[in-house]
Amino acid sequence: MVVVITGASKGIGKAVAEKYASDGNTIIICARNAGQLQATSKEIAAKYPQSTIHTTEVGMSEKQEVISFGNNVLTTFGGVDILVNNAGAFLPGNIHTEEDGVIETMINTNLYSAYHLTRVLLPRMMQAKTGHIFNICSTASLQAYPNGGSYSISKFALAGFSKNLREELKPYNVKVTAVYPGAVYTDSWSGSGIDPNRIMQANDVAELIYTVSKLSPQACVEEIVLRPQLGDL
Repeated sequence: MVVVITGASKGIGKAVAEKYASDGNTIIICARNAGQLQATSKEIAAKYPQSTIHTTEVGMSEKQEVISFGNNVLTTFGGVDILVNNAGAFLPGNIHTEEDGVIETMINTNLYSAYHLTRVLLPRMMQAKTGHIFNICSTASLQAYPNGGSYSISKFALAGFSKNLREELKPYNVKVTAVYPGAVYTDSWSGSGIDPNRIMQANDVAELIYTVSKLSPQACVEEIVLRPQLGDL
């Protein structure tokens, strides 16, 4: 299979890339940090030599970069079997006090990145009548919380994008799954003082995505909600 994962140099994206690489697939990962991306690629390739890893440096908040990336994927690989829209950013704050421009940054990174890349890759999936799209939303897509601000707004929007996409693609046998993880131990939690055992591991999310993608063509898991055992922080 050909698997595209955005924002895959670390965290959930990296964990998803490793899971699919363990199965000997062709993995295409992108991120904005070229050095970190190359390091991740080498690490995965060393662990899973049966897979093929391709990397592209992409600023996912930039529309033209996203579109160019998608077109290059189609030109090189012909189509995609699995698309994981994972790229995103988190800027905490309150709507009435956050700096000017935060809403644009959050929407561009967390919503438009998925929107534009999906639109480029979709026609081939629809033509082939196969494929699976995973949008990494958040529990912040389901429930507003203090200091969520524009981040939560953008994640609510990504959830809406996922629901509409699901309805549109039913006749084409292309699956859409919205993933709503709670707190996951990634670099953003390093140095926070939070006990790593209190929150989930990135691999927990990767395992679920992989499993769901292996179901029969007749089944589609529309939503995955997972939280730490003790609940949200």
